[in-house]
Amino acid sequence: MQSENTTEDLNTYRPIIGMEIHVQLKTKTKMFCSSPNNPDETKPNTNICEVCTSQPGTLPVINKEALRLGVMLGMALHCEIPEYSKFDRKHYFYPDLPKGYQITQLDQPMAKNGYIDIEVNGKIKRVRINRAHLEEDAGKNMHPEGLPYSLVDYNRAGTPLVEIVTEPDLESAEEAKAFLHQLRDIVRYIGAGSADMEKGTMRLEPNISVRKPGESTLPKYKVEVKNINSFKFAEQAINYEIARHIEELKEGKIPKQVTMGWNEKFNKTVEQRSKEEANDYRYFPEPDLPILHFSKEFLEGVRDSIPELPEAKRKRFSEEYALPIADVDALIDWKELNEFFEEVVSELQDWCENEDKTKDVKVLIKAAANWCLQDFAALLKTAHVDPLESKVTAQNLSQLVRLIDQGKISGSAAKQVLVEMFAKGGEPSRIVEDLGLAQVSDESAIADAIAKVIAANEKAVADFKAGQEKSFGFLVGMAMKELKGKGNPQVVNDLLRKKLAE
Repeated sequence: MQSENTTEDLNTYRPIIGMEIHVQLKTKTKMFCSSPNNPDETKPNTNICEVCTSQPGTLPVINKEALRLGVMLGMALHCEIPEYSKFDRKHYFYPDLPKGYQITQLDQPMAKNGYIDIEVNGKIKRVRINRAHLEEDAGKNMHPEGLPYSLVDYNRAGTPLVEIVTEPDLESAEEAKAFLHQLRDIVRYIGAGSADMEKGTMRLEPNISVRKPGESTLPKYKVEVKNINSFKFAEQAINYEIARHIEELKEGKIPKQVTMGWNEKFNKTVEQRSKEEANDYRYFPEPDLPILHFSKEFLEGVRDSIPELPEAKRKRFSEEYALPIADVDALIDWKELNEFFEEVVSELQDWCENEDKTKDVKVLIKAAANWCLQDFAALLKTAHVDPLESKVTAQNLSQLVRLIDQGKISGSAAKQVLVEMFAKGGEPSRIVEDLGLAQVSDESAIADAIAKVIAANEKAVADFKAGQEKSFGFLVGMAMKELKGKGNPQVVNDLLRKKLAE
């Protein structure tokens, strides 16, 4: 089985992909009870109660915050929010579903007819959202290796979910990946959830089929791949299935309409069961919950609380800060880091406006972006720390950028200062003083060092004057060594060239 498609195949066979994505909402309690909603809980069957384990005589109560976050997510996806919405029972029997049914929404979801615009290979594509509805999560089946039985953890049972269902508008794994990245960013920006696929707070199920050459209608089959938990696996699973479908279609077969799972160990999909239809679930309205009526005041309040969304922020960063698109994308992809970066920018703008109006603030902003995305980001990832919770404040990082720009410390010294700031906090100027990292810009001190280097390296001087430019770099290095690495590189370069030209 080939895991990738040839250009010829993709030019003649057209993949058709729809997505079903489950996003856990970030609420204190579960969807219909007061049990804690904590995806980081490691002790099984701790966050449970009579309601989420379906003890006799218990009744569900709607989580108002989950409802608000769900509606906000629907609005952020450009969906229509109907005036009325209701919950339904979806029946199936599985060990991780204690009631024997799931409370979800069938024909009156909280949001419908939305879209997300994605960009792939420089082209904008609109992916339509069919619906977004609220429901509760199931528990988690555990299959300990080597044991003849399975276990069930109900900590996740009853967790509030939004299921987002797209139209079959995606045509490649690349488009699917771009869509998922965009959706994840939206969820995080509005504070609806962490959308962390590795922790299972965002799970996805692509529905895949392939049109044969000349076909214009949707194929009569589709294959669903269940519970994928990473962007990488999503891309691999979709590419694998597309290749498998094309191979079968070339042989004159029609792929079976089944539910598959992704085996990450063997990089292949495996058949799990035949795909259910809606009537298999015996849906009917949930009798223990009222029909929801969204008032105009409620909807206006939710809409007013939506923060700046990723696409709007991406456009603003490009226009206001004149950053390269790669930097903008990297910042937008890390919400907490771009919020920290904006605080740094604010500090730099205030300094330029009130302290030194001769400075080009955009040069400083670009330097700040580099420090945020490179050295600071590396320290954060290694320590698993949130940017806004680290000991490095936006004010102190802006001071570090200014110290470099003013020639008071070198780039290599600044790296040492940042490490010290990250470990212990503190103002960079004080750290520079304590560690003796101040850069030498005094021309007389640098001139003395250059004189010593020229006297001690006659051959390198002669080689440079004979046209060997690499000898200049050697002499610069020797001058920096004489200055113990603290010389201002620009001053060293300028004075050395001037001296050699005499």
